[in-house]
Amino acid sequence: MKFGIVGTGMIAKIHAKAISEIPGSKIVACFDVVPERAQQYAELVGCRAYTDFDAFLDDPELEIVNICTPSGLHSDAAIPAAESGRHLIIEKPLEITVERCLRIVDTAQKHHVTLSGIFPSRYSDASQTIKQACAARRFGMLTQGSAYVKWWRDQKYYSQGGWKGTRALDGGGALMNQSIHAVDLLLWFMGPIKSISAYTSTVGHSQIEVEDNATAAIEFENGALGAIQGTTATWPGFMKRIEIMGTTGSAIMDEDMLTFWQFAQEIPEDTSTRNRLSQSASSSGGAADPAAIGYEGHRRQFLDVIEAIERGRAPLVDGIEATKAVACIEAIYRSAAQGGTPQRPARI
Repeated sequence: MKFGIVGTGMIAKIHAKAISEIPGSKIVACFDVVPERAQQYAELVGCRAYTDFDAFLDDPELEIVNICTPSGLHSDAAIPAAESGRHLIIEKPLEITVERCLRIVDTAQKHHVTLSGIFPSRYSDASQTIKQACAARRFGMLTQGSAYVKWWRDQKYYSQGGWKGTRALDGGGALMNQSIHAVDLLLWFMGPIKSISAYTSTVGHSQIEVEDNATAAIEFENGALGAIQGTTATWPGFMKRIEIMGTTGSAIMDEDMLTFWQFAQEIPEDTSTRNRLSQSASSSGGAADPAAIGYEGHRRQFLDVIEAIERGRAPLVDGIEATKAVACIEAIYRSAAQGGTPQRPARI
């Protein structure tokens, strides 16, 4: 497939690396409002540079549009791109509110284009293995499901670019920007949330409008309990952790490693699973450096989207799936604003 990139910042370079590893696919166009950035990116990947969005969408080779702009601007590019008949891959979060997310979803459906929101953590071998165990009910009755993202970002991180840490363009802080990957995995494994109570604060950074510290207590619809903790104020930064626990088995995943995998009824594959997936993580996952992430998850997700287009099926992370984590985080923000009053995430 032939890709076009909207927004040429740091994450756009991860997209370029992933696309370069897919035989037969290439980036043919890029767009940025800053001419110098557009030209530099075009020279880096070997594509045409545009500073006029309508001209970008008129590029005759363009098939898939990858949106890598600040989060609160995603729908500004996604809706006209979908209306032009281009398939969409949108960086997390899909948008910064459920309402905006669903507007993108509705436009994509109306114009019969494939839409996928970026959640590459779902594509790791460890994540896939846990999901398969959930589907096979190997954990028995699920009792606990928690996500911990205790990262570090210095003040310089928020001061660069002019949009990080703002409500209008970031949509939130440690949860909406950093922890959303772990929130998505937790919901994918555990299912919908019945009620959530939360507190947020800003303790480690100045001159930002959003939280850098958050804790939420969860009651899932299946009766399990759990927690979400997200922060960018914990030095030196730790890998994200997901814990899935039940009456007949438990699993702990640190980044893309399975650091605990045990069941009351073991099967022969469990030993090889522990040996294979307990090795060192492929990257730090951005725990202290936002650029220190790998591109393999993106590559796998792009392949899934290409296959979905070719076979006429939904991708693993379609627009509705990508909206669920936003709904959960919105509920956390509502609860925190009301002093921890329990909230129910919007039903998607």
